[in-house]
Amino acid sequence: MQMNEEPRQFPDLPAALVEEVIRQASTAGDQLIINFRSLRDAREGFRHALEGKGVIRHESDLGCPPAPTTCGADGSYAIERLLGADLTAAAAVAVEGLTPPSEHRHWDQPHHLSYVEVEKHHEDTTTVLRSLMLGRELQLASSAPHDVVMLDGTLTLPLIYFNQALNKAPKTKDLRCSRAFLAGAVSFLEAYRAILVSSRSDKQYIALPKYSTRREIGLHVGWTGEHDDRGLLTLLLKPGEYTLPLVLQRPPEPWHLNVRCLAKDNRAKVLGEEIVQALTASQTLYYKPQPWLPALRIEMSTSIASNPGRLAIVLQGLKHQCATAAMLEPYPLYLADRTVKALARAIPTFRQVATQRVSETYEGDIGDVFLSMHGYRSESGG
Repeated sequence: MQMNEEPRQFPDLPAALVEEVIRQASTAGDQLIINFRSLRDAREGFRHALEGKGVIRHESDLGCPPAPTTCGADGSYAIERLLGADLTAAAAVAVEGLTPPSEHRHWDQPHHLSYVEVEKHHEDTTTVLRSLMLGRELQLASSAPHDVVMLDGTLTLPLIYFNQALNKAPKTKDLRCSRAFLAGAVSFLEAYRAILVSSRSDKQYIALPKYSTRREIGLHVGWTGEHDDRGLLTLLLKPGEYTLPLVLQRPPEPWHLNVRCLAKDNRAKVLGEEIVQALTASQTLYYKPQPWLPALRIEMSTSIASNPGRLAIVLQGLKHQCATAAMLEPYPLYLADRTVKALARAIPTFRQVATQRVSETYEGDIGDVFLSMHGYRSESGG
């Protein structure tokens, strides 16, 4: 490419398709302008409704405890679909946040748990591998020695993924990831319960989903379903303000955890009941620590939400970890997310390492090796 040439943004798309999509995007922009104007005009009314219901609080009402130590946990998985098999990888990472000047670092480097295996082609590999990743993420989080431990996602996400895996794994024991998940299932549930209950006053577990369809504030105040809580509260809350903690919005069907496949372990049934009970009592609030940040959705146990001292530690920890406009989320979660997302980009390298190992020791036709190890597509998530 010549130095004066501009890079092509759509090298593989027909020109007519690009022009049509650009026209449609412009139309979508016009609709967004209408929405923004409508929201601007109704902004004072929304704010007044919050104040009338006593929803808005300020962090100064809770006092100012010393900045706590923090860490963030996240996970990701990736599957490389090869001609002869699937190369699977999963990793969970816990990263320490910015350390207060008065504290010593707990960890010299991030902690992690990893899993790499070859599986036969199977439609349920993704479901089980994702739950295995999440279980190990919860293990890392529950064992972290920090004052505030942050999870990337909702408190209900493990329940959903674990139910899916508990339905699939017993039927797919020929998959290595299924056997690994079932072997660690009880310990995963124990970690999940510890996070939901948060019984220790020196350890605050919180979940910070980037996106949620729940509308606890909207239902409490009486907003229409046109606006979601986080988007609206980002515009309405002032720096340092947070909302009244409210119980998590319930789904149409009651929460449940299917632990029948773990019936041989008496502890599993008890854990399942305790998890559902703790999740039912869990609460959420929104907090705007800095003017440049969107409102943070914070999900936590009722033992934290109902205790002003513990809640003050949570808000102070988040404020301390949101110190720059370069990141739109707390520092440890940002760094953990960057770390684990690199897994998906690295899996082709893992495939090359495995291919080299096979080619060095295989006695047959080396051409068969390279054909079988050819990757057709990759799947990833977190």
